Amino acid sequence: MVAACAGAGGGSAGARSTPSPTVTPPEVLCARIVAHWSREVLEGGTYGDYQSMGLSNGQYDILRSVVDAARAAKKHEGARAADELVDRQSREGCASRYRSGGPGGGPWQ
Repeated sequence: MVAACAGAGGGSAGARSTPSPTVTPPEVLCARIVAHWSREVLEGGTYGDYQSMGLSNGQYDILRSVVDAARAAKKHEGARAADELVDRQSREGCASRYRSGGPGGGPWQ
């Protein structure tokens, strides 16, 4: 006797429904990594090499802008204000960078 493979609904063996993987938009990934490294730089006080951080040159430009603003905010408004600024400016900078679908202007952008 040969046993047939069937899905839970009685369908064919290969018709089982599996969830599709979700894709994180590039501007969200950018914001996450820029915010992460901005906090690392603020805590350590030094910049690393953008490539060792996994950033593009353009993302590194966003990071430097975010860190400069966060340092000023931390000095005048405190750590919480700086932390909120890191999140906000990382999101805004990355959204602007990826607004038209992605950076352009060469391989290092």
